[in-house]
Order: sequence, then structure tokens, then C-alpha cells
Amino acid sequence: MARHADRATLTSALLNARSRTLKQFEAFERALGPGLRVPCTPELNPPLWELGHIGWFADWWIARNPQLDRGVHAEPLALRRPARQASRGFNADALYDSSAVAHDQRWQLHLPDPDATRADLAAGLDQTLALLRDAPEDDTGLYFFRLALFHEDMHAEAGVFMAQVLGIEVGHDSIPIGTQSVEIPTVHVPATRWTLGWSDPGFAFDNELGAHTVDVDAFEIDNGPVTWARYLPMVDAGLAAVPRYLRRAHGAWEVQRFGHWQALDLQAPACHLSTTEAQAWCRWAGRRLPTEAEWEVAAHTAPGFTWGDVWEWTASAFAPFPGFAPHPYRDYSQPWFDGRPVLKGASSATHPRMRHPRYRNYFPAGRTDIFAGFRSVRA
Repeated sequence: MARHADRATLTSALLNARSRTLKQFEAFERALGPGLRVPCTPELNPPLWELGHIGWFADWWIARNPQLDRGVHAEPLALRRPARQASRGFNADALYDSSAVAHDQRWQLHLPDPDATRADLAAGLDQTLALLRDAPEDDTGLYFFRLALFHEDMHAEAGVFMAQVLGIEVGHDSIPIGTQSVEIPTVHVPATRWTLGWSDPGFAFDNELGAHTVDVDAFEIDNGPVTWARYLPMVDAGLAAVPRYLRRAHGAWEVQRFGHWQALDLQAPACHLSTTEAQAWCRWAGRRLPTEAEWEVAAHTAPGFTWGDVWEWTASAFAPFPGFAPHPYRDYSQPWFDGRPVLKGASSATHPRMRHPRYRNYFPAGRTDIFAGFRSVRA
């Protein structure tokens, strides 16, 4: 598992992640042409900016970080070593720092061209791997290498979401949306005391730390995400709008996947739904969304519980666990404790090394571009 990856495993994983990043970018180049223009919307980033940002992030926390060996105890604003790009006449910090460059401003930047950006990423990866070879083989010494790996994997998944929005095929690495689940029954979970939060060795995100016990009453939960077969009768009854990427054609439902319309598999998990849509279905069906603790208990203990096709909305707000302390990448969690929901699980675009039942994802409740669905609990 990547959270416990040693130097050799991390080397292989970082090379794999970079290969995926570059293949995905090439798909955007082919589809969008030399300008790589995309609309300025909250769901998207310019693909060329994304590519440069991935390289900048790894450089900032690894090659340029004077406290690389301090792991979570590193000072986030410690004076960085000069960026490679300065010798070529541009300031990478002014272009790619997502904490400093506002979202809409990214469309106005004069960015290095794709070939220069790729060359810079190659040089950066060489530096990363060279430093990794000499890094202490413990959780502190490998912390920033694991962070950079997971950051790149997250952006690759966001790239699949963006490809779906733009109707672009992004290659064979991305799995088509939700084709692996079938309708399965509910399961009864007895009352228990559960420990929320990460307390094991290995890498953890700051919002996962702060292990604490909670009492969870007995509940009944779906063993798999709600399928289209269960969701669409509410739409057919005129009680909800047609979900994003769906249409009725010749009396049957069709789904758009990366720009192509095809027959909808009614036994696939309902996907591209907002929290509002999920909650509306639960009210209609006399059910509710699970809490984060209920989802975790079921994922760890319920026989037949399946997850991983879609991110799953929960009824819990994304909030810090007791004793929360931000890690050096201050903007990973802390700015987003604003009431948005926790999502659990993973999606078909999530790399296997990212998947963990204690991982806490968080998106605004109204987002429908992400591969998100839900499962339900008896009200």
C-alpha cells in the first residue's frame, strides 16, 4: 500500500503516476489543439496549468524544501531553494502556486509551452528520484515523497472528471463510469463503538488524524451504491430533474461517457449526482444518507459491502477531528472545513493506491462533475 511504501515502491509509483499524467495531457492536446483552451468554470483548470502545477508542487515540497527531512514537522514557509525555471526567465511560484494564484487568474497567465513544461517535469522527476534514493526509509523521511505521489494521483483523477465534462477520451487508464456493481441487498449492522481517524504508522492526511471513539447505533445500510434502477423511478415520476449526462432516447435511458452516448446499464451505480439529488431520493424512498462513522463501520465489518465505483456522499460535514493540526501543506484541509459533506470510498477513476476506507474526500455539495453517487440507510 502506498501509505507504507518504501523507497523502491515509491520510485516505481512516482514513475507510474508521471506516465499517467503525461498520457492524459497528450489526450487533451489531441482533442483541444495547440491552444489547449477550455472554458473558465469552477469545475475546470487549464490543462497546461495543471501540468505545470503538478511539477511545481513536487519541486516545492521536495527538491526546493530545505526541511525535506522533517516531514510533518517542516515549516511550510521555510525559505525555498531557487526554482530551476528562474534561469529560463519565468517564475514558477507566480504561475503554479495554487494557494496564491486564484482559480480564474489561471486563464490569464502566460505559461511556458507544452514541450518546455514537459521538459521541466522530466528534470523535476529526476531530482525527486535522486533525493528519494538517499532519503531515510521511515515515515518522516518519506513523507513528502508520498504526499507528492498522492497529489499527482488526485490531479490525474480530476483530469478524468475534466475529460468527462469536455467530452474527451483520455485513454485506457481511465475506467468507464460505474460498470462494476450490481443490485445487492441491505445489511444490518449492530450497535458498536467505533474509532474514527487514523492511528496506524504510515502516511496519513492531516484531516484523518485525531483518532477518537464514537457510539454508533444499529442501522441497516445498502451493501452497494444506489443503482440507476433504484434512482430513476423518482425521475420518471416527475419528482426530480434528469441527472447530468443522461437522456431519454427512443424510450430508453442513455448515458454520455467521454463524449459518446450509449445505453445506460441500469444496474450500474447512479453517478454524477449532487448531495441535493442524493438526499431527495432518500426522502422519496423513506431512507437517509449514512454518516461517515456508519459508512466506515459497514465498510470494515459488513459482509458483502462493496465500494469503489463512485465516491459516496455522506450526511457528515467535513470537519476537523479532535486535536487537528494542519500539516505543512496548509491548504489541503483547513480552508475546506466549511460545512461541505464528507465523501467516502473511491471512484472508477481513483488509482488503487489511493483507495482506503478511512480516506476523507470533500467537495462542495452541489458538484456533479465528480464521479459521485451514494448509498442509503433505513430512516
